[in-house]
Amino acid sequence: MDVTAPNDESFSIEVILSEGGKTAPCCPHGPTLLFEKVRKGGEKGRKFYACSACRDRKDCNFFQWEDEKVSEARLLAREAENQSKRPPFTQQEYCNQFRKFASLPVEEKKFCQDCQILLLPGEHEAHVSHRSMAVSAAQLRRPSVLLRPLDNKKSNAQYLFTDRSAHFLLDTLVALGYRKVLCVGTPRLQELIKLRNLEQNHEPMKSLLLDIDFRYAQFYSQDEFCLYNMFNHHFFDGEASAVLQAFLTECDGQKVVMVVDPPFGGLVKPLANSFSLISQTWRKLQSSDCSNADMPMIWIFPYFFESRILECLPSFTMLDYQVDYDNHPLYKHGKTGRKQSPVRLFTNISARDVVLPKEEGYRFCSVCQRFVFSLNKHCAKCNVCPSKDGREWKHCSTCEKCVKPSWKHCQSCGCCALPDHPCGHGQEKEGCFNCGSLEHKRKACPLKDTHRISSHRSNAKSGGKNVSHHPLLKSKAKRKSGAARRAKKMAALSK
Repeated sequence: MDVTAPNDESFSIEVILSEGGKTAPCCPHGPTLLFEKVRKGGEKGRKFYACSACRDRKDCNFFQWEDEKVSEARLLAREAENQSKRPPFTQQEYCNQFRKFASLPVEEKKFCQDCQILLLPGEHEAHVSHRSMAVSAAQLRRPSVLLRPLDNKKSNAQYLFTDRSAHFLLDTLVALGYRKVLCVGTPRLQELIKLRNLEQNHEPMKSLLLDIDFRYAQFYSQDEFCLYNMFNHHFFDGEASAVLQAFLTECDGQKVVMVVDPPFGGLVKPLANSFSLISQTWRKLQSSDCSNADMPMIWIFPYFFESRILECLPSFTMLDYQVDYDNHPLYKHGKTGRKQSPVRLFTNISARDVVLPKEEGYRFCSVCQRFVFSLNKHCAKCNVCPSKDGREWKHCSTCEKCVKPSWKHCQSCGCCALPDHPCGHGQEKEGCFNCGSLEHKRKACPLKDTHRISSHRSNAKSGGKNVSHHPLLKSKAKRKSGAARRAKKMAALSK
């Protein structure tokens, strides 16, 4: 669901994760999320449920007011629609089909490129008019290469690690002593682990892939793949949670680590909540020595989400390593892409223990006790290696912090900004979205809950009626598309 604010920024839409244990209605992607429109000045709007995974109602049009009474007929129709959009087979049925497929002669192993499925001999005739191809044993071990990546940027776009990034991640995990890797949305890492195990000259590793793309169920057993929505921590198979618990149980010294690569357009808050729930499950399964520990985790996300991630997971640190992708036009390493990749590693693993490759231009900062990019020079005044984007930043004595090299101090705004910025609209001048004070931001506003209470009371007095407009309908003023807003933001961040 597209929850970005419109051009006039007169309101924002927030996700509400806990609401007194209420059961959320379901769409084809599992339990929905509860949202609320917050207008400038703190006025709260009517709450509503919408899809957790899709940011565009064209992809999932589920919508329901929180206080709306839904008829039995509508509930039945909704359940029928949800059922119609579920995978055609269970995980067990997919496993049985794969065993049959693997035992076929080479000449009978076919893959339908149009339907994106493996074909058994009895199914060839039904796909005779489709594009099909022979499948080798090597291709079966690399389903992310065989399958066509999903490309809807507002729901399920799939960007796959290059071999460089995938090998770095795996080598790092091995060096840190992990032998079980929970791969959340990282199919290429899962493949690399299985390929490494075939070499038989390494200590075997175990991996479990959690992904919302059911096509991967064709290639993995029940203890290697679970259909999972990371935005609402929903397993589509009721038995999958038991599979996860068995995997998270550390025995014979096999340490577990989680590696997650969410869609970049996803909301940080529900993602962090899902990962925290997995960490809680891990913690309950460990010995008393780990009762207060957090599950080791690596979250892969663009660097400009750092503040949001650290707000949800304060124990995390952002590393300088640039992650790149095979099928992304911009997120590529070095000079092969238009820009250096903005994608980084966020982790609760000790930063000094994650060794970044010297041959790719990384060095160890003895003061910060972590590896940084060669152009990320340590600032004696800030006492930190400040660069986030791979360039050498400069210190502004007036702002008392380091800023991007293209920024200049603006006396009118009282802060550093791009030379062509709209003067008078600096970040410090915006103040609190809730009450307008320049002394704090909305999240620290002492009055942010009073509007919610007064709104609730006035709503109760009026018999629960609410005349606020549908929060998802476009206003008369022309709004930029989500893609246009993100492109503008990326352009600003790269300057």
